[in-house]
Amino acid sequence: MKTIIKKILIPALFFGFMFQAVNSFASFTIKDEKKLGKEFYEKLKKSNALIKNRKVNEYIGKLGNKVLANSDKAPFDFHFSVIKSSAINAFATPGGYVYVNRGLINLVENESQLAGVLAHEIGHVNARHIADTIEKSKKVSIATLAAILAGAFLGGGGEGTAAVAAFSMATATTLNLKYSRKHEEEADRRGMLYLVNTGYDGGGMADFLRIMRRYEFYSNAVPSYFLTHPGTDERIRYLDGLLHTKYTGRGAKTIIGGLRRIQTTLMFGERNLDMTLRYFQDILEERPNDVDALYGLAVTQARLGLAAESFKSFDRALKLSPNDQDVLRDLGINYFKTGRASDAIHVLKKAYSLDENDVITISCLGRSYEAAEDYHTALNLYRRLKEKDPGNVNMYYRLAMVYGRIGSQAESHYNFGIYFKKKGNIKSALFHFREALKCYPENSKRGNEIQKEINSIQD
Repeated sequence: MKTIIKKILIPALFFGFMFQAVNSFASFTIKDEKKLGKEFYEKLKKSNALIKNRKVNEYIGKLGNKVLANSDKAPFDFHFSVIKSSAINAFATPGGYVYVNRGLINLVENESQLAGVLAHEIGHVNARHIADTIEKSKKVSIATLAAILAGAFLGGGGEGTAAVAAFSMATATTLNLKYSRKHEEEADRRGMLYLVNTGYDGGGMADFLRIMRRYEFYSNAVPSYFLTHPGTDERIRYLDGLLHTKYTGRGAKTIIGGLRRIQTTLMFGERNLDMTLRYFQDILEERPNDVDALYGLAVTQARLGLAAESFKSFDRALKLSPNDQDVLRDLGINYFKTGRASDAIHVLKKAYSLDENDVITISCLGRSYEAAEDYHTALNLYRRLKEKDPGNVNMYYRLAMVYGRIGSQAESHYNFGIYFKKKGNIKSALFHFREALKCYPENSKRGNEIQKEINSIQD
C-alpha cells in the first residue's frame, strides 16, 4: 500500500536521485536504491518523524521480518519503522525501507491484517517497483524536482502543511509517479503468497481494504491510502479471487501476539487527550476487564491530571495482570510525579526486574532514588542508562547532578560539559570542561579526554 506521492516521500525519493543523477540518467541500480533509501531514512530520523518506543519498534520489526523470511527477498537489509502520524498510510522507499503510520496500526483489527500491509509493501520492494517508477520519471526537469523539494522541506513537512501536500500530490500525479495497476496487482499477488507462507490468514489483506472503505464511509474523509491507490475495488475482487481459488485454507489471525498493547501504546501519541480518554472508556464499557484498555485509561487519566482516578485504574489493571511491566512502570512514573518516591521505587524495582533493558524504567527508577537521596544507587542506574541509551542528553544532566551531590565536582563539571555541548550551549560547555580539567593531573587519561572535548568546540 504505497503512498509514493505523499508530500514528503516523493521529494525524498528524488532528493538522493537528483544529486547523484543530475547529469546522467543511467539505470537505477541496487546500489542507488540502498543509498537513496538510507538518505531518506536518515532525514526522517533527523526530523524526529519516527516512533522511538523500543517495544513498538521491536514488534513491527519482528512482524516484518517474519513475513520477509517467507518471501523471495531482494538483496537489501530491510528496515521496518513506524511514523508519528495519525494518517492512515504505509509506504516503502528504495533499499528495503518500509514505513507504517501510527494511524494505520491503530486501525487494523488483528495481526494478519497488519502483516498483510507489510507483505504488500515487501512485495513492492522485492519487485523493485520503486526503482522502475523512478526510472520512468527521468524525463522530469530538474527545475520541477527542485520545486517539489522546496515544497516539502521548506514547508516544514508537518501534518498541517495542507497546501504543500496538495501541491506535491498534484505535481506528482501530473508526473505519473503512482504505481501502475500492474504494480499493485503484482504486489498483492506476492504479498498474499508471503502472508500465507508465513502462516497467516490470507483474508487479512482483503479485510483491511474493506476496513478502509468503512472508514471512508463513516468519517467522510478520504484516507491518504486511497489517494494513491486507484482501483481499490478491483484489488479487493482480485484478492477475493485468489482466496477462493488458490488460498482456500484459513491461516492464523495472530502469531506473534501483543498487537492490542502496541495499539494502546501508540494511542498515547494522540494529541487530543479527551478523545483518547473516551476511546479507552468505550472499550471498557464493552469489556470491563480489558487490561490494555485499563492501562491506556490509567495513563491518559494521569496525563489529564486526574491522579486519583488514574491510581484506581492502575490498581484494577494490576489485579488482573500483576506482572505487567508496562503497567508497573507507568504506575511508578505516576507515583514519582505525585511526589511519592518510596512508592515509585517499590513498583519500579519490580518493573525493572521484569525488563532490565527498558530505558524509561531505568531513568525513572534513578530519578526516584535521587529524590529519596540514595545518590549512589541513582548513580549506578544512570551509568546503566548511559550504556543503554547514550543518545539521551538529559541523562548527562542527571549524572552531573548526582556527582555533585556525592562531592565529585570533577565528574559533575565533566558531565555538565557534555550536556551543554549536546544542547549546543558552547559557552557553558567550555566553562564546565575547563573547571573539570583543573581537577586532573596534566596528561592524565581523563584530563586528555576533557582537553579533546575543549579542542572540538573551541573557535
